[in-house]
Amino acid sequence: MAPAAMRTAAQSLSGAEPVSYWLDDPARPDPLPALTGDEHTDLLVIGGGYSGLWTALVAKERDPGRDVVLIEGHEVGWAASGRNGGFCAASLTHGLANGVQRWPGEIAKLEELGERNLDAIEEAVARYEIDCEFERTGEIDVATERHQLEELRERHREIQRLGITGVDFLDRDTLRAEVDSPTFLGGLWDRRGVAMLHPAKLAWGLKRACLELGVRIHERTRGLDLVRRGPGMAVRTPYGRLFARRVALGTNIFPSLVRRVRPYTVPVYDYALMTEPLTSGQLESIGWKGRQGLGDSANRFHYFRLSADNRILWGGYDAIYPYGGKLSADLDQRPKTFLTLAEQFFRCFPQLSGVRFSHAWGGAIDTCSRFTAFFGTAHRGRVAYAAGFTGLGVGSTRFGAEVMLDLLAGEESERTRLEMVRSKPVPFPPEPFAWAGIEITKRSLARTDTNGGRRDLWLRTMDRLGLGFDS
Repeated sequence: MAPAAMRTAAQSLSGAEPVSYWLDDPARPDPLPALTGDEHTDLLVIGGGYSGLWTALVAKERDPGRDVVLIEGHEVGWAASGRNGGFCAASLTHGLANGVQRWPGEIAKLEELGERNLDAIEEAVARYEIDCEFERTGEIDVATERHQLEELRERHREIQRLGITGVDFLDRDTLRAEVDSPTFLGGLWDRRGVAMLHPAKLAWGLKRACLELGVRIHERTRGLDLVRRGPGMAVRTPYGRLFARRVALGTNIFPSLVRRVRPYTVPVYDYALMTEPLTSGQLESIGWKGRQGLGDSANRFHYFRLSADNRILWGGYDAIYPYGGKLSADLDQRPKTFLTLAEQFFRCFPQLSGVRFSHAWGGAIDTCSRFTAFFGTAHRGRVAYAAGFTGLGVGSTRFGAEVMLDLLAGEESERTRLEMVRSKPVPFPPEPFAWAGIEITKRSLARTDTNGGRRDLWLRTMDRLGLGFDS
């Protein structure tokens, strides 16, 4: 980074609060009391992020008479659900290309289920009057290098071949009429497949909806262990116990209470910045009247969007795997990454020189080797789990909730018949092999970005094995 660019980046970050913009909100509800003593329930949901919240809500919608308890180790929406970019995508497969590569025979069905899932989220937001700034404005995948432009053209041809509508290829001038950056060469606009929202307000709204339907929620209540007890399961917590006929695990990046599931996921720390609100002149200088979400097409990609009060969220690029899969609040802040992100922001939008960042934060995502969720049961069908959502869990966690409830009911459905649901990703190896493999992969991906998109032998081998690393 040039000295002048470094100074500009550092100055823009000088007043940034070290906390997620979404969680730094006066609407944040007070936590509910921890569980004390013993409770019994039909369904116990462990985890108060999107995965657990959707599971509890949909369980009550399916059967209002079912008793449901949800426990959360910290506060509802505190982890990835309150720290992400606020993109709610229809894709269940971490994008069309990943889905076509892994499940070509199912991709049409997976795309249909994804659209229905996003429609159901939009309907739930309206029905429960969740004020989460939901805007179904779509997303533009942007090319900033020539090889990316050709890749987007090829993806558009694949979309047309599959009969998917509402996705348009934009040349340079058409794209820059939507959002103006000198780095943009073209793009692919999915007009209906992605919504923007306030992620923490979605979690808090789902919490309220669950309570209104009769779900009992205990925050600051960590599940310590999970054992069979008679015809059901028992979970020990710091101050009590829960006895349940069925258990749904929505713990995602945190160590699963089913130990054999743990090797399938690793934590990836992702980082984001939020600007101060743009003035009308600053907003006019970049256009962006359609308020779409944007993401560039590099392997080390950025995602960016406008908030309801016209701030720009700018995140991505670095995907940091801590050796041994360590989870620590210390990793939520990474000044080196923030400086890099700020410099890249002003390179993308030089017309916004002088803008300051109000917030800078990070958090862990659970990723797996196929980049998209996997599912299963344990303890003879008494326990179900969904994990490995990677970076598109805002929307696909609701689909995962439906899958877990189907599995717990022992029902065959259009969801449980999917190969995506019936198969597992390749687990990550133990250390030091996991760290070494991920580091080699990251370096190869970075070289690909600067080498015309050409993948080296390591990446081609990983492709053949169906393995990878992403955020």
